[in-house]
Amino acid sequence: MMITLLVMVVFIGLGIMFMNGKGAMLIAGYNTMSPVEKEKYDEVALCKFMGKMMFALSFSMVFWLLSDIYNNNSLFYVGFVLFIAIVVFMIMYMNVGNRFKK
Repeated sequence: MMITLLVMVVFIGLGIMFMNGKGAMLIAGYNTMSPVEKEKYDEVALCKFMGKMMFALSFSMVFWLLSDIYNNNSLFYVGFVLFIAIVVFMIMYMNVGNRFKK
């Protein structure tokens, strides 16, 4: 339970940092691009999207905490399915449609 709470706090902290348009160096894939390729992307829009997704992921972890508190495994499964759905949405949204290109 404490580990889940710690991960939630870290995700919320990352979400706040990303929502301010900072921390692009922490986004996997973006930080490995060459400077020429990085110029093609809207860094602030990418960071803001990742911030929203960090908040969504930490919300799904609330179900994990509730599962521990109420000793109910079905809440864990709801949170886990929501977590996976958010990750799949993130990957598809970011890679389809060139949404973050300038």
